[in-house]
Amino acid sequence: MRRICLLAVYLAAVFGGGALLAPWLYHLTQWGAGHCTALAGLAKNPFPRFVLRAVLGLAVAGLWPLLQGCGMWSRREMGLTSRLDGVSPYREGWISGGRPVRNLAAGFAIGFGSLAGAAGLAIVCGGRALHLSHSGLEMMAVLLGATVSAAVVAVVEELIFRGALFGILRKTWGWPAALAVSSAVYASVHFLQKAGAPQQIDWLSGIRLLPELFRLPPEGAGLAPAFFTLFLAGAILALAYQRAGTLFLSMGLHAGWIFWLTAYRALTEPAAGASPRVWGSDKLIDGWLAFFVLAVVLAGLWRAGRPAPGPDGREERG
Repeated sequence: MRRICLLAVYLAAVFGGGALLAPWLYHLTQWGAGHCTALAGLAKNPFPRFVLRAVLGLAVAGLWPLLQGCGMWSRREMGLTSRLDGVSPYREGWISGGRPVRNLAAGFAIGFGSLAGAAGLAIVCGGRALHLSHSGLEMMAVLLGATVSAAVVAVVEELIFRGALFGILRKTWGWPAALAVSSAVYASVHFLQKAGAPQQIDWLSGIRLLPELFRLPPEGAGLAPAFFTLFLAGAILALAYQRAGTLFLSMGLHAGWIFWLTAYRALTEPAAGASPRVWGSDKLIDGWLAFFVLAVVLAGLWRAGRPAPGPDGREERG
């Protein structure tokens, strides 16, 4: 229960602290833009984006004290070892706690291939249309941006949601319950709403903005199938960590998905008469097609092997 209390304090500090920090960052950026033209683009961002970036920054910065307090500040506890030292995995191959490069490559291949299949089906069946009028330089920029986003987002989100959140919860409740709760949190965070920027920004503007970020869409618009797809994605990533015993497999999976989600937005456009609820929008994951594709991935991963042993050498309970 101590770990759950520390996790609750961490979440309160991340969101509350980020909301209080955002006005200072906003005003500092506006001041800096007047003295350094390089900050001009950053200064044009709306205030809610500063809130979200401050929250993310504190989430990363707060991992060290959170994991220290939970007794999990080690490469092994965080899932960053090449294998479970001194523990034989249940089976050899890509799903065992093998070499990081092997796990990353296997995960990336699955993530990249699964959403590539979904994207290809959407295009072939008329759900989306290709938009290839980019110049060679623009295409390179799209692919480079997708690669950088894939690397950064995969590492940061896996450390937070699987390494920390799932890792802490499974030590308290067992891995099945931890998988369900962490996946629900993971999906919910992606539904933080866009909020209007206040006319005047004072030191409490971020606090006043938080309720707007957490409000539900009107009449649940957009919750299905996107929420269920994101829940499945969280479940796949948590199960990948549980099965392999390291985060490298889930990082690879996540990177493969992010690459496609970023590239798909830039390389496709709406098709006349297509149903966004079936094929998804430029986000891809907000259609039932992506949901069923990820359901197949989850089923395949579930059948791939038994859970890896926990850090104490025994299978995680649950």
